[in-house]
Amino acid sequence: MTAQEQTASGHGHDHAHGNHKQELVLIGTASILLALHWFNWLPGIAGVDIALLAALISGFPIVKEAVTAIIQRGDTKVGLLVSIAIIASIAIGEYFAAAEVAIIMRIGELLEHITVEKSNTSLQKLAELTPLKACILTAEGEKIVAAEEVQVGDRILVKPGEKIPVDGVVEAGQVTIDQSMITGEPLPVTKLIGDPLYGGTLVQLGSVMMTATKVGKDTALGHIIQMVEQAQQSKAPIARLIDRWANWFVPLSLAIALLVYLVTGDLVRGVTILIVFCPCAMLLSTPTAVAAAIGTAARRGILIKGGEVLERAGKIDMLVFDKTGTVTLGRPTVKEICSYGTLPSTQVLAIAAGIEKRSEHHLAKAILQAAASQQLVLQEPDRWEQVIGQGVRAYYGHERYLLGNASLLQANGIAISPEQADYMEEQQHQGATAVFLAHHEQLIAIMSIFDPVREGMPAVIRQLSQAGIERVTMLTGDSTAAGTAVGSQVGITSVIGDLLPGQKAELVSQYQQEGRFVAMVGDGINDAPALAQAHVGIAMGVGGTDVAIEAADIALLSDDLGKIASMVQLSRKAVRTIQQNIIVANSINIVAIVVAAYGLLGPVGAAIVHNAGAILVVLNSARLLNYQDAMPVMNKLPEKPAPSTA
Repeated sequence: MTAQEQTASGHGHDHAHGNHKQELVLIGTASILLALHWFNWLPGIAGVDIALLAALISGFPIVKEAVTAIIQRGDTKVGLLVSIAIIASIAIGEYFAAAEVAIIMRIGELLEHITVEKSNTSLQKLAELTPLKACILTAEGEKIVAAEEVQVGDRILVKPGEKIPVDGVVEAGQVTIDQSMITGEPLPVTKLIGDPLYGGTLVQLGSVMMTATKVGKDTALGHIIQMVEQAQQSKAPIARLIDRWANWFVPLSLAIALLVYLVTGDLVRGVTILIVFCPCAMLLSTPTAVAAAIGTAARRGILIKGGEVLERAGKIDMLVFDKTGTVTLGRPTVKEICSYGTLPSTQVLAIAAGIEKRSEHHLAKAILQAAASQQLVLQEPDRWEQVIGQGVRAYYGHERYLLGNASLLQANGIAISPEQADYMEEQQHQGATAVFLAHHEQLIAIMSIFDPVREGMPAVIRQLSQAGIERVTMLTGDSTAAGTAVGSQVGITSVIGDLLPGQKAELVSQYQQEGRFVAMVGDGINDAPALAQAHVGIAMGVGGTDVAIEAADIALLSDDLGKIASMVQLSRKAVRTIQQNIIVANSINIVAIVVAAYGLLGPVGAAIVHNAGAILVVLNSARLLNYQDAMPVMNKLPEKPAPSTA
């Protein structure tokens, strides 16, 4: 099995890690023997040419892997071609060339293993974050158990200096948490009652009693590890194309080598053609660059779900933002309640909070927090129905209440008076979101909810322009007036409001039909259809819902939107690196084949040229591991991430 195939199958890292010493011993031994032969210090051992011993030591594993690949998988790619070149070189007495081919091929594979290993550093660090123990509070007192034994609903005590064992929410206490390895935030954050906690993060100050909400692989850390593993195992379209192309190399190289031999009558030239024809460099061109780029992105808190996504991200020329929880912080507050019926504002709030108690929407949390601040008793309905993109229908016995946006009122035939419309427009022009409560087919209250704009957003929009994003649009289920007010604060001039989730997806499709390569950024369930429709869906990491993250192609582990420009730049750099690798690999091979056909390049020189191309490709891809942005990244902003509503 070749190095690039190990990478694709997900076993390359384990193979490299377990066999570094073995590889180095093998390469070192064969190299010493070859040097002794070159300087004629030790021509042979027991009558066996020392160069032949070097060829056998370094070449046997390659031939063995090629034979195994043919028998087990019917694989006739690079390994077979290299094996034929080694065997043919030995057959005509070119022992030095055979050893050189095998040794430099081994060096190229070792470099690739190291490149992939370095790209996996972030994954290893994430795996090391997984806590081993948890202190569960039971009726009998504190009980120390293995972290994997924690169940949803368990109450857990975490003390200063300890890691949060699973995902959960703060039940009691106040703590300062270092969650940089999960979210990429450089500064610790303070967690209060009701705030989310993520497994693997470190308690710096204070102690906390928490309730477990997600355990095992369902935690944010578990999802992150799975996503990075899957991403590094996937292939870009260009990689699959090269694999299909490689299937032609064995018969083509054999045919050209045979043709050169028949025309020139020189068997050495034919063997030389086989050596230089090996497409190792070309096959390494994509997987090494993809692994390096995905590893670099993961270290910066950007999870890219595979090589295909990486390639698409490099083509983005239009970005579509959701508003609530994306451009805004997703921490809205109720500013004002205007009641039009007989109910006082406190009762309106108690009813609205009761209806919204089980909702995941950002605005629902604002209403619940407002009710909690006034210590109101929630008036929960007997049953309720969520209307995606509009709001909620709630029933108290036979009485129906509607709580949501203007679309919900229109869909149910409820009119808004001119006075109410004027008030609504006034609030929306100030950037507020209007939430309507209706009863007995009449509007009885309008709640004005403000959601602060995310700090640094104007700089983010400028960065996107500098990164080559030609157009930025904001799509929102909120009113166009409220969306435009927010857009004007951050520099987004194209805003479309009053949209249902399906309408967002339809607009994304329309942009695509216009020839745009569209990325969609969102964080909620309502964004999932548009995220899936876009060429590249970008979810707001731990601050977003599970549905949005699952539908997206890229997840930001923090709410730092400045990372999008960084991701686009890195993706474009990765695509350019792959293209450079392919051009270099093919150019070297073509020139070497022509030179070898004219007899100007022997087997030894062919081995050097062929493997030098592979090493150049690996080293070029490795540059992505230390890639630096051309612009400052916004993750230095001391901004607290939006709390998860998942």
